[in-house]
This record gives sequence, structure tokens and C-alpha cells, in this order.
Amino acid sequence: MSTRPVIRGSAATPVTPYLGACRPHSWFPPARRRLLLQRPWRIPLAVPTRYFTASRFSRLAEVNNVFNPRQQDRESDDVDVCIVGGGPAGLSAAIRLKQLANDAGKADIRVLVLEKAGELGDHIVSGNVIEPSAVNELLPDWNKADNPSRFENATPATHDKMRFLTKKGSIPMPAPPQMNNHGNYIISLNQFSKWLGERAEEIGVEVYPGFAASEVLYKPDDGSVMGVATNDQGIARDGTPKPSFERGMEFHARVTFFAEGCHGSLSKQVINKFDLRRDSQPQTYALGLKEVWEVKPENFRKGEVVHSMGYPLPSDTYGGAWMYHFGDNLVSLGLVVGLDYPNPWLSPYGEFQKLKHHRLYKSVIDGGKCISYGARALNEGGFQSIPKCAFPGGALIGDTAGFLNVPKIKGTHTAMRSGMLAAKAAWDALNENKDAESTIFLYGYEDALRESTIWKELKEVRNMRPSFHSPLGLYGGILYSGLEAYVFRGKTPWTLQHKGKDHEATKHAEQKPKIEYAKNDGETSFDILTSVSRTGTNHEEDQPVHLQVDDWDQHAREMWPKYKGVENRFCPAGVYEYVEDESKDVKVRFQINAQNCIHCKTCDIKAPAQDINWQTPQGGEGPKYTMT
Repeated sequence: MSTRPVIRGSAATPVTPYLGACRPHSWFPPARRRLLLQRPWRIPLAVPTRYFTASRFSRLAEVNNVFNPRQQDRESDDVDVCIVGGGPAGLSAAIRLKQLANDAGKADIRVLVLEKAGELGDHIVSGNVIEPSAVNELLPDWNKADNPSRFENATPATHDKMRFLTKKGSIPMPAPPQMNNHGNYIISLNQFSKWLGERAEEIGVEVYPGFAASEVLYKPDDGSVMGVATNDQGIARDGTPKPSFERGMEFHARVTFFAEGCHGSLSKQVINKFDLRRDSQPQTYALGLKEVWEVKPENFRKGEVVHSMGYPLPSDTYGGAWMYHFGDNLVSLGLVVGLDYPNPWLSPYGEFQKLKHHRLYKSVIDGGKCISYGARALNEGGFQSIPKCAFPGGALIGDTAGFLNVPKIKGTHTAMRSGMLAAKAAWDALNENKDAESTIFLYGYEDALRESTIWKELKEVRNMRPSFHSPLGLYGGILYSGLEAYVFRGKTPWTLQHKGKDHEATKHAEQKPKIEYAKNDGETSFDILTSVSRTGTNHEEDQPVHLQVDDWDQHAREMWPKYKGVENRFCPAGVYEYVEDESKDVKVRFQINAQNCIHCKTCDIKAPAQDINWQTPQGGEGPKYTMT
């Protein structure tokens, strides 16, 4: 195999191809991904004038000096736009950009999507009833019968039900107009994301699943974002490189979009660096837990959309449940629990299992089979919590920025639309500023957001979610939300405030009543490890724990006496444990079972001391969701 000069600056260095850097690829590789993974990384991609750059490690070893491969320079690739996250927002942005470029005869514009999951959709969890306004605009024939590439798994919503639950009863209640699902479709967002990825590839987007972006890269001169780097592979649990060590790779871009979804690990860094929340209220979150069941035909009502409030959650805890009939005898059901709940004894997972024994839900799933489970944090702050979305060198899009419409129980259409708006702003900025070394700021994106339907619909419902913080709790929130929905319609001169950050709401264990959960029966309700087994989660054990706690013993000394194991209860995957250990000061040992992690991000949000930092594990690891 011949060598080929690789250009960096003015120096040309012949580089011998290295065969050991090839990573296993997923079943969903674009053409350029095959080249990237099946050919040596130091061979340039088959794209005119665009090459990977490689720096030789030139530091001379000294006597007794230990060679550390992590000090080597990373290989890099230059693209026009880099998108971190292969969900609806990121893929919509990528598709829109390539549509604009191709229509203008500039097919060589490189748009690249990095996704940490092994395959697109593997980490996606959502209800989901999609409002099709954004996808109708992006791909007008997405659901047309004469389109051979149409999305085939959309079930039209036929009718809605809204119920207030007591322990044994179900009381019909009027649904606000925002929850009218006429013209909407029940889908699996997991499947929809895979389909969007295929459409993106068809028009030239480079989609790289299995590449976990773990570091934001900044220009040394002005501090603007210049791209991202993927994490190193082959690091042992103690932090030392293994024989399989591979240095991560840098992707340099004129524009970088962060589309990581709720509470993304890189998005947190960018928000803090550029102080993007300086004019907004704190974000508030919820945890959504979901199962997909195959039910008896006689219990199946295709297209039915059911929502409920009340039981099993206590009156001081915001949340609600859903049940959607879709596909062939499939039912999506789940529970959303606001993470500003005060009682540390409450377990969202336990509440979800309790919910399924209520007759409204049990009458449908009884005799059926649970085929999938998943959980994910979601944004609930709404209009008040939207940060500045543009920063030097890039932008926040989708649920990363917090565009979920909570009363509507929808966010896919707003996520997609934000990606499309950001794509148009990036296209305009790239055309106006052709100096490859200059920094791009997407002023047009901020302006477009404020003129869009996203802004209008979120502003209209801005007071509903914070109204549940009143002294009347759940019932006061329901009453006020009814007034907002039917009378005020968002035109009030006031904007209610969120109470604070979610972790600050957690009371000490001695201040709240202890909650005991019934033993699961294995038919309707399940123990947590059985549910985790349905997620397909997998992490290599011999790697650094990606749930970062500086001092496990110190954490136990501070948290156990106050909260009695709140981490074990808020985690929906059994990651955190307190194990009896007489040798410890507090007689328990804090333990992290990182291989169970399903990447929901709840711990990073709800930990009372904010001392758990969620970071990306090796690319391609984590859950492998189906139908979620």
C-alpha cells in the first residue's frame, strides 16, 4: 500500500497507513463512513481537496520517561458544519443544509452528524404523538403512499381521552385545546430517527453513529467554538491506556450545532462558557419512563390517545401518564415525573410500576407482553428557560435548547423546526462570510426563532407549568392551566417564575414520609433489572466510570445521612447503590454500577449536591432501544 502526503499548513509529510485504528461499524454506514472505518484513518476521504490531517508524535523520550499515548496529537478532519447528535433536531438541520447546498449547486459542502449511539435511534425515547407541521415542510412526501421511501410506521391519532385518576377511580376531564391530536400521528421516535438518517444519507449528509463527541474545541485566538473531539478508546478503568488504545479524533467546523437532547454533556459546557442562561430562568426537568406492550387484539383500539393526571403521584409532584395504541396491537404507555419533586423517598420507577396496576391501564395490558423499556430526562422549563441559542461558532438546537411544549406534550415538531431554522441561518452566514478562518455568529438564528411558531406557541403556554408551584399544588395548577387554556390564552401581562433548580427542591429524608412500594408481580410490574434487560444496554466494564463522582466515600458521608439513598430511587436503571459496610463511617458504601446506565441524565440533574457529572462513555455503548 502506498503512502500519500497529508497537508497541514505548508509541510507535507508522507504517512504510512495504520491498519489498527479501524473501529467496528454499525449496520447503518454511509459511503463515507465505510471509507472512514474500513480504510486507515490517515488516508484522506474521497472528497475533493479535503483530507484528514495527522501530526507525527515528535517529542523525544527521555531516560526513565513513561510513554503516554494520550499525549499524541489527534487526527482531524475539516468540515463545513458539524452536528453533535443524530436525533430529530440534528438530522433535520443536516437535511435542510444539504437541501439548500444541493439546490445551489454546492454539493461539496460537507455536513457531518456525530451520534454516540451505535445506530441512529438507539438512545431515543419519546411518547410519541408527532405534530407533522415540521416534517411536512422538510420532507413533504414523508407519509405519501406513492413515495417508496415514505415513513411506514405512522398511525393516525383517531380520538383523545383525558382522565384524572384516583386510586381506584377514573374521572373524565376536558383536555386543553393544545392536546387536540386531530391530524397528528402516533410513532416510535426511535424508528423515525432511523428513517430520517436514511433520508439524510440519500442527499449527501455524512452520518457517523458510534462516534461519541466528548470535548468542545475552541479557537485559541478568540475562544469561539471550532468543532468537537471524540473520546479516546481503549482506556482502562484506572485511566491507563490498554493495548487497544486509540486516540480520539477532532472534527473542525466553521459551524457546530449541539443537538444532544436534554441536558447534553457538551451543551452544559457551552452554556456555561458563554453564559447563555444569563437572561433566562433555570431549566426545570422531568423524567419520562416508557414501556411498549404487545396487547391482546380485543384490548387494542388503534389510534386512541389517552392521558391521565393524579394517581399514583402525590399532590406535591407534577406529572402525568399516557397510553397510545399504534401499529398492530402495540401500546406505548409511560409516566412523566417532574424532577422538582420534594420527597427523597419517591421513586419514579416505583410510581410507574404502580401506575400499571390501575384499572385504566391494566385493563389494556392484562394478558399482554412487555417488549421494550426506556427512560430519559426531558426539559419542562418552556419559554422562561430558553437560553441564548447562538454563540460564536455555533448554536443550540432542539431539546438541547428546551423547546418542548409541556401542555401540548410535544417537542418533536419544535425540535425539527429549530434545526431547520438554524440550518438556514448557517447557510446564509457561510455564504456571506467566505473567509475560512473567520468566526461565524448566527444572528439570523436568534431572530428566526423569535419570529417562528416555536416562540409563539411556547409563549402562549408559558404560565401553565410554573402554576403548579402554587400553595394549592396539583389542584391549583389544574385550575389555573384551565384558565390559561380557555380564557387567557397566553395574553396575560405577567409571566410566572419557576421555583428554582430541581435538585434544590429535594427535602431531607426525615422531613418527608417514607414510601414503601409493593413487590412487583412479574406480569404487570417488573423489578428494575428485568426492565434494564429490555433496553439492550451494554458498556465495557474496563473503562473509566462515565458517571463522575470525585470521592465516593465523601459522597456517602454527606448524602446518606440526609437523603438515605435518594440516588438509588431517582435512577430508573439501578445504577446507584448503598451497600452495607461496617468499615465505613456511615456504615454504608456508595457504589456505581455504570454498566447499567441507560443515559437518561437524571443523576446529573437531581443529585442534591450536584456532584455527579454525566460524561459520554465509549462511542457505540449504552442502550439499544427498540420501538421507544
